[in-house]
Amino acid sequence: MIFLKNLTLILAIALSLTQLSHAQETVTPKIIWEVNKIELGTILEEMGTQVVEFRFTHTQDSLFYIEKVWTDCGCTTVEYTQDTLEVGGKGRLQVSFDPATAAGNFSRLVVVKGNLFETQDTLYLEGTVIPYPQNPEREYPFRQGDIGLRLQKVNMGDVFTNEPKVKDFEIFNFSDQVLHADSLTKFGPEYIQVRQIQQMIPSNDRGLIQLIYSGAEKDDLGFFEDPMAISWSDSITLQLDVVANVFQYFPPFSKEELGAVPNLALSTKEIDLKEISANSIQHEVVTLTNKGRQVLEILKIQGNCSCLKLELPTTSVNPGESIELKITFDPKGRKGIDQRNIYIFSNDPLNPVQGLVIKSRIK
Repeated sequence: MIFLKNLTLILAIALSLTQLSHAQETVTPKIIWEVNKIELGTILEEMGTQVVEFRFTHTQDSLFYIEKVWTDCGCTTVEYTQDTLEVGGKGRLQVSFDPATAAGNFSRLVVVKGNLFETQDTLYLEGTVIPYPQNPEREYPFRQGDIGLRLQKVNMGDVFTNEPKVKDFEIFNFSDQVLHADSLTKFGPEYIQVRQIQQMIPSNDRGLIQLIYSGAEKDDLGFFEDPMAISWSDSITLQLDVVANVFQYFPPFSKEELGAVPNLALSTKEIDLKEISANSIQHEVVTLTNKGRQVLEILKIQGNCSCLKLELPTTSVNPGESIELKITFDPKGRKGIDQRNIYIFSNDPLNPVQGLVIKSRIK
């Protein structure tokens, strides 16, 4: 009798586990979004309500409809597909964002709940809102003729070689002319493209200029400051300095590939010359070793001063081998605490840029 009871219990447990396993293997009905985040970029307050659309496809074998949608802010309103969708059916959410309710960087959430189990998704709306200037003369202090800027330079930040970097910046039109987008002319490098976002920027109003910087077309690595100019007429020209750090892009790789990639190791990352004379040229050597299993390529070595001379015997280092970087530092004309920086660019995907610091006290 006890045996039968135990057998019954075992069978019940086995049946429960089978049902649990079957439930876990069941594919949960869901919807597939084309994107779950939309970047609005830079928005001027006076540009008014921004409207974007999120689109989705219902992929499972059950009828689906949106049960509820809510947002984290009253600055966003949503309209969405009310229909019940069969497999393969498509729907949308239209999200409206009022920039007058925000200032600076923003990230808004839209939560979408469906009628099916585990069909609740979060969508994101991001960007930067710039409020309308109360005092243009003060807020755009860097004037070039009739064009005002907030800053003297446009900083693109980090630019990678896999895709162009896009940056918007403001100008204020203090002139009595309308600046038309189709009359804009650019003078500068081909790897930097320019467009005016609005079709026209009225007199005594502001607008957005967009720069598109291609790291691949730049075909170089490191820190750069590129002069360029844009013009709307003979009387309205804007000179710009575009600053960027250009880096080689390396695609993601698996843990299994980690030991196979090139690996650059420096014998030191800091050289302290201590107290030196301004008339004494300094010579130093740093060893570069490839601890990986593929050939290491030194793509570029860049110092932050013409006082540095950098020499390598080769730019290719086989696995397990080393080369010496010869550094010559001429402190002539310098005095006091000094720091020089050297940047080494390589095809080491984990550390594509490594820094070396040279410190000294020059008398």
